[in-house]
Amino acid sequence: MKIIVIGCTHAGTAAVLNIKKLHPNAEVTVYEKNNNISFLSCGIALYVCGVVKDQNGLFYCSPNELMELGVKTQMLHEVNKIDFDQKQVHVTNLETNETITDGYDKLVIATGSWPMIPPIEGIYSDNVLLSKNFTHSNQIIAMAKDVKKITVVGAGYIGVELAEAFEIQGKEVTLIDAEPRIMYKYLDKEYTDIAEKAFSDHGVKLAIGEKVQAFERNELGKVTKVKTNKGEYETELVIMCIGFKPNTGLVAHGVETNKFGAIIVDEYMQTSRKDVFACGDCATIFYNPTKETRYIPLATNAVRMGTLVARNIVEPTLKHIGTQGTSGIKIYEWSISSTGVTEMVAIEKNINYGTVTVRDNNRPEFMPTYDEAMLKIVFDKDTRAILGGQILSHMDLTQTMNTLSVCIQKEMTVEELTFVDFFFQPNFNKPWNLLNLAGLSALDIK
Repeated sequence: MKIIVIGCTHAGTAAVLNIKKLHPNAEVTVYEKNNNISFLSCGIALYVCGVVKDQNGLFYCSPNELMELGVKTQMLHEVNKIDFDQKQVHVTNLETNETITDGYDKLVIATGSWPMIPPIEGIYSDNVLLSKNFTHSNQIIAMAKDVKKITVVGAGYIGVELAEAFEIQGKEVTLIDAEPRIMYKYLDKEYTDIAEKAFSDHGVKLAIGEKVQAFERNELGKVTKVKTNKGEYETELVIMCIGFKPNTGLVAHGVETNKFGAIIVDEYMQTSRKDVFACGDCATIFYNPTKETRYIPLATNAVRMGTLVARNIVEPTLKHIGTQGTSGIKIYEWSISSTGVTEMVAIEKNINYGTVTVRDNNRPEFMPTYDEAMLKIVFDKDTRAILGGQILSHMDLTQTMNTLSVCIQKEMTVEELTFVDFFFQPNFNKPWNLLNLAGLSALDIK
């Protein structure tokens, strides 16, 4: 069995490692256009601000490791065309410019995603950078060293993490986003209000609800000012973080895709083409809270999807159980995480929803120290099913959202959540767990 894998970041790496584990005799070839694999882009901000000292720590696999497993690992090789009818790929060696044609029995598409680049005047200037891969992280670090004023465009997770990292490095930071709040997709207003205050308290200038219209450049072609629909901001370096799109131009006319260009896969990671699989940021995924197929580019989703490809590469064996889009972030002293739908999404989806917000200390007040947490759950008033949740505290209580993710996965109701068996021990919690308290509070909301 000849298997070709296109792309080898999270999904591709997981697929290859598990294919060789389950099918050691399979002939596996990887084509990757970069010179590295398995880069953890979520660690870029930690690398930028110096928390991560060794850049090698941001990789969990290497081309050499794959080659030791018997994988034909072709780095700096870009697949230019796929002939699905003939089961062939056409590849260019980016070092020699030589082109080759290779055949497959099974094809795995793991081409990932790429930052969105809006058509803004001046965006292709040398000091306007992207934040996605290892090359980008090194460019950001190198160029940030000698500048004082930095502008981050996009206040999603990557943008806010970079804004904090630059501020910690003593930079003058402006954070711009067209949405009315930072982390608009992940958290409701009571949570983003606290996060925004943390940024303001640390001197980060927030330009929220502003859309970038142009980058003003000097005679050397360097951007010196960011112009929005509401103001102008002097800068020496700009980092674009407005989101990602599936990197699927290669297969756009060969397999079925959704309106965003993400490859549509079934629960076995199979595309519309027989013997062709897709996984990771280039593919769709089933979102359990709203029972719909969506595009959710997360590393956690990618490694699970890549692992499932290996399990199903010969025949359909193990189904994907869907995702809740669970995520977490650390902003200064605040530990924040979320899962499932926010109240904002519930409104957009016209769900007859209810919410409960619980504020309580994580441990009994007779303990020497304790910390207040704010927990919110969103539920369906008709079915009583839990749809989502968010938590914020100084102490790390983010694992609470992992627990709630399982509750959503299993379609638990708020009534069931009230009486779930959670242990009590004063060093760790109270007799009524925070999730129990949320369930209790929801019992009388009809």
